[in-house]
Amino acid sequence: MPFQATTEESLKLGKTDQTFESAANLFRVMSAPMRLKIINCLCSGEQNVSYLLTQVDTTQPNMSQHLSTLYQAGILGKRREGVQIFYRIIDPRIVSICEAVCVEIERKNTGHAS
Repeated sequence: MPFQATTEESLKLGKTDQTFESAANLFRVMSAPMRLKIINCLCSGEQNVSYLLTQVDTTQPNMSQHLSTLYQAGILGKRREGVQIFYRIIDPRIVSICEAVCVEIERKNTGHAS
């Protein structure tokens, strides 16, 4: 049974309209499957764009656009080393959120939903 909190219960839990707005903004940024694939590749640590392109089937311009969106949203950090740009996840909560959602989806898809 899904959790359904009333507005009063949500406020008791410290969930304000601003909290919900921030969550919606985060989900919008993470709503692209390509961005989730990029985040998944970065869960093991910092990687350069060349490596990401070997792991995610896309063009370099498309990869750059998604990396820029994730960077501007404060999800990724970056550093330059010569001509290479390295990206890393700077908000560990993102990893937890992605993992929780993906695990639940896999459970449901394999018939192991609780």
